Amino acid sequence: MKVLFLGDVFGKPGREILKKELLTVIKENEVDIVIANGENAAGGIGITPAICETFLDMGIDVVTSGNHIYKKKEIYDYIVQQPRLLKPANYPPGTPGRGYYIISDKGNNKVAVINICGRVFLENLDCPFRCIDKILEHIKGETSIIIVDFHAEATSEKVAMGWYLDGRVSALVGTHTHIQTADERVLPGGTAYITDVGMVGPRDSVIGVKKENIIERFLKSMPQRFTVAEDDCMINAVVIDIDERIGKANSIRRINLVVKSN
Repeated sequence: MKVLFLGDVFGKPGREILKKELLTVIKENEVDIVIANGENAAGGIGITPAICETFLDMGIDVVTSGNHIYKKKEIYDYIVQQPRLLKPANYPPGTPGRGYYIISDKGNNKVAVINICGRVFLENLDCPFRCIDKILEHIKGETSIIIVDFHAEATSEKVAMGWYLDGRVSALVGTHTHIQTADERVLPGGTAYITDVGMVGPRDSVIGVKKENIIERFLKSMPQRFTVAEDDCMINAVVIDIDERIGKANSIRRINLVVKSN
């Protein structure tokens, strides 16, 4: 089984490049399941019901999120009704939405997708380590194919989670920083790992925002209106090959596709 995991989709440029290129990426890599982090898909922060439906219509099976999931109020009711849009599972009890979803591929292999959020330099949420322990205990027996989106800032927290889950999940994919790391590997226990899968969006930017806005903020330490950058776009992703019989990863491979605007 092959799983395509797309990095954080940033704003309209990220959405548009997926419309143009996703089907080709799926076919060229012969993937069975597509997962994308969509928490920045609406103007660079949050996601709307219409955007999520567009993602699902274009062939994305599960949309994960992170600390910006509740930035758009219209998502509150929608995320309850749409189980394929995930919130981080370690948000406090009572927040709307689900932290994991189990989907079947064309061969009827069940795949669990879990979304959790880090706590270092982010909101003080429930412990992601203990949270995922509970989820794994709850779903054991349903499937051994488990993909985790760990939406976190600190490299150390992501690496620690990778080792903590090695042999217990099929893949631990980091999101949030929008910068693709070059440390993809299969850990000794059979878990595919990468610290950050990167971003789907404008390449000549500062993590998706117009570079002039960010430079000005650094120079003057004054508030700046962040505008989504445009021009050339990139698709950062990973393709994970999994032995569906035992839920162990055979390989993980990065994708870094740059698409010129003209």
